Amino acid sequence: MRRRLLLGAAAGAATAQESTVAALLEKAKQGDAGSQWRLGAMYYLGQGVLQDYGEAARWLRLAADQGHADGQLGLGIMYDLGQGVPQDYGEAARWYRLAADQGNAEGQWRLGAMYDLGQGVPQDYGETVRWYRLAADQGNADGQWRLGAMYHLGQGVPQDYGEAVRWYRLAADQGNAAGQWSLGFMYYFGEGVPQDYGEAVRWYRLSADQGNADGQWRLGLMYKEGWS
Repeated sequence: MRRRLLLGAAAGAATAQESTVAALLEKAKQGDAGSQWRLGAMYYLGQGVLQDYGEAARWLRLAADQGHADGQLGLGIMYDLGQGVPQDYGEAARWYRLAADQGNAEGQWRLGAMYDLGQGVPQDYGETVRWYRLAADQGNADGQWRLGAMYHLGQGVPQDYGEAVRWYRLAADQGNAAGQWSLGFMYYFGEGVPQDYGEAVRWYRLSADQGNADGQWRLGLMYKEGWS
């Protein structure tokens, strides 16, 4: 009886999901940009439909061409990674910029990353910092961590360990794994904060527990040194 109940619940959920996809598809075909973006995201992730990067790119482009910021971001990611379209950093940067100019925080930090690496745009640390800061000021954890790294390395801004720690901590407090291990690094070396191996271990562990390879490696070093 329990098995039949479970199968029945699963069938009901599948029917509801199919209904949702059908409704989205109808609205997307009518030109609704939000539905086009959602449908593209579903094809990208394989949620409710079979994963299909080509279909994802098609629907995201329709949304992006209507000025939908998340559609522009999604299409930029597909060009960045070469998923469903040929990899093209110039096109990735173009779509990221369109999203970023609308205030899309992820579009902002991703455009900053293109300037950081010189992909699709000339390498320019000043522009990198500008876009990272716009994302960070919106509370975007990736933008905060990346801005912290610019202060840490002195790229595009004067080197300032205190500012690096501040931005790393904001990212880390949101659960950003890169921000966590970076904050641990600052405690380990006493950069911008008093040296504190216990705090280093704590932040490395939080990062490592999320599967972050840098956090795992650095936590391993702490075990090796007897600071676990």
